Amino acid sequence: MGWFMSGSDLFTGTLDILILRTLEAAPLHGYAIGRSIRDGSEGVLSVEEGALYPALHRLEGRGLLESEWGRTDTGRRAKFYRVTREGAEHLTREAARWAEYTGAVSAILATRD
Repeated sequence: MGWFMSGSDLFTGTLDILILRTLEAAPLHGYAIGRSIRDGSEGVLSVEEGALYPALHRLEGRGLLESEWGRTDTGRRAKFYRVTREGAEHLTREAARWAEYTGAVSAILATRD
């Protein structure tokens, strides 16, 4: 069963760091970002367009991403996103917080009476 990220509650912050991590290596357009998250999670996470594009605009508005128009491999015009310096710093902080949080949850789930 896959998890479909709708962009609400806990998933908003999670989606933000997944996007930033995905864009660390190279600029990508929206469809490629969603595909990369899906493929990187071996199909477990599927980001709906209705969550992905608002997240990209939100991150760009916060100065964590910047974008420019370009051409895809198939020649289609698309907006490509890249991580800013502020975005990279934010990702470093949030990835550390995520690791701490998931470690704590995992410790509790592993506890047996």
